[in-house]
Amino acid sequence: MGSVLTKESTMTATCSLLAKGQNLYRHAANLQVTRRFSEKGWFQSMFVHKVETRKDAHSNLLSKSETSYLYKMQFHNVKPECLEAYNNLEAEVQRKLHLDQEYPCEVVGSWNTWYGDQDQAVHLWRYTGGYPALTECLTKLNHNKEYLDFRKERSKMLISRRNQLLLEFSFWNEPTPRPGPNIYEMRSYRLKPGTMIEWGNHWARAIKYRQENNEAVGGFFSQIGDLYQVHHLWAYKDLQSREETRNCAWLKEGWDASVFYTVPLIRSMESRIMIPTKGSPLQ
Repeated sequence: MGSVLTKESTMTATCSLLAKGQNLYRHAANLQVTRRFSEKGWFQSMFVHKVETRKDAHSNLLSKSETSYLYKMQFHNVKPECLEAYNNLEAEVQRKLHLDQEYPCEVVGSWNTWYGDQDQAVHLWRYTGGYPALTECLTKLNHNKEYLDFRKERSKMLISRRNQLLLEFSFWNEPTPRPGPNIYEMRSYRLKPGTMIEWGNHWARAIKYRQENNEAVGGFFSQIGDLYQVHHLWAYKDLQSREETRNCAWLKEGWDASVFYTVPLIRSMESRIMIPTKGSPLQ
């Protein structure tokens, strides 16, 4: 009889302990859930982000404040049989615009694509005075009969064309005329939206690794046209010089880190090797 009572007492004590243990577990679980959903919990942080107030537009933060330059990049796909005639016609019009002081624009460089899109002409224009200068040029050209005749003649030679309006990065070289002969590489990057500032921060440090051979010509980012696009323009003596210069960059401490942090920002990229036309200021 005594042994039976002992067993019952033991079972009762065990059940009591189990009940207390379950209550402690529930309390701990509730406390954990409360912590997760608290103001500083990780779960809420997945959905609620503090948005920092923007102090300025990205274009103002990245571009050169001391100049009011606006750039236009033109891509003209030319009928193969018309490329020579197109180059001659384009060079004549560019020369006349350079000589006419009434037009606040100038050609920075003109090229034909050697490797990349074939039978393509690329032109880089600079407008001194920003958007008002661009508007002034377009207004005057639309009333210039000689220019309208040129456009009509040029249209017969083209398959397609597109353009972009660009600003230059504050930390890049100012594109200035240079003697030749050179080949030019334009590396174009399409970035993930929202990453332009991060790209600029990394390249502001990275550009110093690419200056020793005077290969850096200019760096630009789009404002109108294909957005979140960056163009880096480089000059080399030839393709072998390009390979040697790029390989040397990897020997410099810090270049590998710059590449490591900028690659995840890129959605796609393209490289063009270009030959300057005869009248291009960049030779």
